[in-house]
Amino acid sequence: MSFDPRVTLARPDLADATLEGIVAAARFTATRPAQAVIAAASLRAAPRREAEQLDQLLFGELFDVLEAAGEYAWGRARRDGYVGFVEMGAIDFEPVVPTHWVKALRTFAFAEPSIKSPARGPLSLNALVTVIEHSGTMSRAARVGWIATAHLAPVGASLESPAAVAQAFLGTPYLWGGRESVGLDCSGLVQQALYACGRACPRDTDQQARLGKAVQSADLARGDLVFWRGHVGMMMDATHLAHANAHHMEVAIEPLSQAVTRIAASGGGEPAALRRLSG
Repeated sequence: MSFDPRVTLARPDLADATLEGIVAAARFTATRPAQAVIAAASLRAAPRREAEQLDQLLFGELFDVLEAAGEYAWGRARRDGYVGFVEMGAIDFEPVVPTHWVKALRTFAFAEPSIKSPARGPLSLNALVTVIEHSGTMSRAARVGWIATAHLAPVGASLESPAAVAQAFLGTPYLWGGRESVGLDCSGLVQQALYACGRACPRDTDQQARLGKAVQSADLARGDLVFWRGHVGMMMDATHLAHANAHHMEVAIEPLSQAVTRIAASGGGEPAALRRLSG
């Protein structure tokens, strides 16, 4: 039996204890929970800053560490299951339970309950925070500072429209492996839109293409997903697509027909799947 290495916490020399008897490894051990304590921490393919960014941990997200050696920890992102290396300085091994999440596209955390005090961030949409006190229009979150209460929502609350969330990212620069408000890739855009609306979502396009149900091109509607080989976008209406793409190098909205023609001409082929998430 083969296992997807992107989401399987196992190497020939070491594997998660929960995989013993399932995968082959020289040694099995339990993971240790850690939590991201910077705005966005890179999840990399190897333990060095020059390595490919595979994914990101947003502030407050959990990371199950299997091995901590030198400047990097190797483990699995709790939220989307992706495996990789994270810098030790970006995580804390004493997680706190989140009470709220950032519902604004991005927000700052201030040293004091004043917009004139030093700011940290920005924290991105879907970052997780633990609110410990309130003062006027601000809420103090553990380990980061004072955030505008209007930019937060309680854990369990959600937005209603993934398409509206995706549209809010319009103009955000393209960033391979990114899923933060200052840079993200095509599947990161879809993932962030679904997370904000209380839906689970895997990280990569081939994984996301299994979500929902198939729909015909003539029936495409707002919120539907269009997949190519290695690319995905979300329909804003029956004819326009929002996607983070390397042609525009940002999140753009354009006619689907225009995107189809350009991607085919560049060797990306025709759309491989059309999926509807609900209804």
